Amino acid sequence: MMNILLFDTPQARLALKPFADTRPLGHIRLGITTLEEKWKRFLPGSYSFLTAAYLQGKFPYTEVSDLNWCINSTICPDQALAKAIKQLQPHEQLVQGDTLIALVVDQPTLQHIRQEGFEGVTLKKITFEGSITQVKHKWDIFLLNEKALREDFQWISKDQASQPIQDQHTKVYNAADILIEEGASMKAAILNAAQGPIYIGKNVTIQEGAIIRGPVALGEGVQVNAGARLYNATTIGPYSKVGGEVSNTVILGYSNKAHDGFLGNSVIGEWCNLGAGTNTSNLRNDYHTIKIWDDCQEDFVRTDLQFCGLFMGDYSRCGINTMFNTGTVVGVSANLFGAGFFDKFIPSFMRGGPDNKLMIYRLEKALETIARMMERRAHQLTEADKDILAYLSEESIALWVKLILGQCTL
Repeated sequence: MMNILLFDTPQARLALKPFADTRPLGHIRLGITTLEEKWKRFLPGSYSFLTAAYLQGKFPYTEVSDLNWCINSTICPDQALAKAIKQLQPHEQLVQGDTLIALVVDQPTLQHIRQEGFEGVTLKKITFEGSITQVKHKWDIFLLNEKALREDFQWISKDQASQPIQDQHTKVYNAADILIEEGASMKAAILNAAQGPIYIGKNVTIQEGAIIRGPVALGEGVQVNAGARLYNATTIGPYSKVGGEVSNTVILGYSNKAHDGFLGNSVIGEWCNLGAGTNTSNLRNDYHTIKIWDDCQEDFVRTDLQFCGLFMGDYSRCGINTMFNTGTVVGVSANLFGAGFFDKFIPSFMRGGPDNKLMIYRLEKALETIARMMERRAHQLTEADKDILAYLSEESIALWVKLILGQCTL
């Protein structure tokens, strides 16, 4: 069996904050499945992660073998790429331009990579001539979601029949591109797969009057509330609750946007809560392209995107009628409330609103709230989770000091 380690580069982890803060990059959801789950389809084996040291308590790497296949966690697999990786010989690396795709190394070399990184490792280069799909920026998650969703749907539906729709009042268009897993239920909904597939996972509940226009994916245990409108390459991760209008958005899982309000061209982490009436702007009213906070530069950078909404890290929350400007980035475990538009970058562990000065959200209070939130879903905040959040709390204070001292600007 292949021993496969999905590796994160430091540059990629910065580019994909805040979602990289609490997980290896292979746990990012794109389409129906995570990046790790996609690789498992193409390359069966024992999987673990080469990621940031503070995450290894929760995401340990497997005991190394004589030979180890290390694969770039931000790259989406396909048949041609999987074949090229299988053909790699020991001490060879697969590259395309400046992008390291994969490498095969022995145990001593892997230990060097874990401790020192890839510097000083000399391997024979094999150039991959095919095309690759890579998640390089946080906005790539929603930009690439349609392609990934369609590919995942084709894979999942290839050998699996859809469950029948029992409700006579649910209207269906293009049933051939709708896959419904066991335990899903719906009443008086509209499922329109004319423009793209619709995937409905196990035990999903779709309430009366919901309109779902593919391509859309609903993970296991999702609840779609009455009157919701989901469309334009939207993925709702497992055990999330969603209502209102959602377009071209990825919710990673266990999060609530249960009420009315618009969420578009956005990415929402796990264990987030968007209060009733929360709205995100995804288009400037002067139609200029959108700048967004970049942790690599510690400044705002151009995206060349005209449509770009909200990026919210795990465990963050906002109160009722919250308004977010185009291209807003919210870190991990922020607690936001109040009237008016927030700044376009809110570091992790911040508390307050646009009408009063943001304050540091004390770790002890944040952990209490997170634990209560998870208990409502019969989940527990583990010691490993607490260690990760403690690390991020210290990191956020250091960034906040830089902002106060003017060493980086909002």
